[in-house]
Amino acid sequence: MQFDHLNRREIISLLSGATVAWPLTARAQKGERVRRVGVLMNLAAGDAEGETRFAAFLQGLQELGWAVGRNVRIETRWGTGDVEFYRTNAAELIALAPDVILASGTPATMALKRATRTIPIVFANANDAVGAGLVESLARPGGNATGFTGFEYGMSAKWLELLRQIAPGIVRVAVLRDPMTPLGMASFGAIQSAAPALRVELRPIDVHDVEEIERAVTAFAVGPNGGLIVPPTALAILHRKPIIALAAQHRLPAIYAYRSFVSDGGLIAYGPDLVPQFRSAAGYVDRILKGEKPGDLPVQAPVKYYTVINLKTAKVLGLDLPASVLATADEVIE
Repeated sequence: MQFDHLNRREIISLLSGATVAWPLTARAQKGERVRRVGVLMNLAAGDAEGETRFAAFLQGLQELGWAVGRNVRIETRWGTGDVEFYRTNAAELIALAPDVILASGTPATMALKRATRTIPIVFANANDAVGAGLVESLARPGGNATGFTGFEYGMSAKWLELLRQIAPGIVRVAVLRDPMTPLGMASFGAIQSAAPALRVELRPIDVHDVEEIERAVTAFAVGPNGGLIVPPTALAILHRKPIIALAAQHRLPAIYAYRSFVSDGGLIAYGPDLVPQFRSAAGYVDRILKGEKPGDLPVQAPVKYYTVINLKTAKVLGLDLPASVLATADEVIE
């Protein structure tokens, strides 16, 4: 099974069309109201993963009859993983008084929730929506936000289990955490609960930038029989290529949450495919634009988690992958 990704030509076409059409609200047909949709992404402009997710959202809107420049205008702000940046961009979007805002990730959604209690927010890839205070409950969100969750924290233990399956010699595992997002801390608890039975010593590593990541991974790799878990934070996605390069340089078997890490040379990924979430988020935006309230739309969780393996990387690391893992993988990159 392949992940549900747009191809590069489709992405460029959608993004280019949106970019060209943003200021062309004069195109609106006579008497047709042009609605304004804000978008706050948690990845940087030009990041392939972020572009794919945004393009899926645009495609979803298009399929529902929304044409950028004719009956909808998109105002987009791209992220850098910096909390202050989210606050600034959230304020900018709210000042534009959009009809609804799409938010990517928990920090972006929290920044918007702090800034407005009235403008509807549809989030994608937000974690622990209730615990983070984004909604009152999953079934009845209440308030001005609803959307799609990325991870259930308990599944984080699966990263350690898979890592031990494909590299049974591992006895030490570093977990990269971004202290600015609740995901890193909460998922570590789930990983920690599985460590004793797997006879693995965990080493949490809190990092704020790529330089800290390089120093910490290099220091950890000095010891033998190490492995690496990279939870799905915006910081990790923004710096995925340096992280993958570090794992290769120090011969650390590493597991990630998204396919993009594996297609860029990482060993294995286990997690949800978030692209369909952004297409589905367009459906919620459409319903809100047509009069429904976000508080009445239930928060939805991923329906499936995927495993993707890079055989070339496994070979370079000298790993003989178990047939059981290969047989259950949703995608194998050779």
